[in-house]
Amino acid sequence: MNTLALGPQWLDPDYLIATFGLIGVLVIVFAESGLLIGFFLPGDSLLFTTGLLVTTNKLDRPLWLVCSLIVLAAVLGDQAGYLFGRKVGPSLFKRPDSRLFKQENVEKAHEFFEKHGPKSLILARFVPIVRTFTPIIAGVSRMNYRSFITFNLIGGALWGAGVTLLGASLGNIAFVHQHIELILVAIVLISVVPIAIEYLRARGKAKKEQSAPPYPADRTQGPAPDTRRGRHAKR
Repeated sequence: MNTLALGPQWLDPDYLIATFGLIGVLVIVFAESGLLIGFFLPGDSLLFTTGLLVTTNKLDRPLWLVCSLIVLAAVLGDQAGYLFGRKVGPSLFKRPDSRLFKQENVEKAHEFFEKHGPKSLILARFVPIVRTFTPIIAGVSRMNYRSFITFNLIGGALWGAGVTLLGASLGNIAFVHQHIELILVAIVLISVVPIAIEYLRARGKAKKEQSAPPYPADRTQGPAPDTRRGRHAKR
């Protein structure tokens, strides 16, 4: 199966699976779920392609086993991110930018976590970049560990098994199999829609704040003195 490389060859899901097999898929899922260096990895398209290859017998593993291992890798990845966040703490927000680390990504994940609370561990699974940093932010915030485990398991199962099963089910459709490169492009585009919406929303908010009129004068000082009273007094 030839797919359209969505970037460098070493980020092409088909190339990664053909080169590293199921072990490579599990390592990538683990890294993207909670390691700082994993935010750029192709999670959604990789899982979809994995499911498709299982269905077409190009990945010789039972589907139930593949899904189970992927969910386990996703859950353990978030677990590693959470423990890292608890250990590093607020110092993460002071870490300088580097080639593989941008403070902007941490701030986005923090805002996402503050907005959605514990359920962000589920929602973030389907948002590239944010899913890598959210469990770390949960650790920094010292989220209740029992709640973290619960939402981590739910999110890992819905994302890990869900996207893989989606690829497996659609892989039996002739149109999907014949146009897999277009399907992968569509998955990537859909996965970045939330980021684009959030970016446009933040940009619009910033423009609105810049164009907002200045604050009115402080009215706590009372009304201005009536100068006419002085003129009447002179008469």
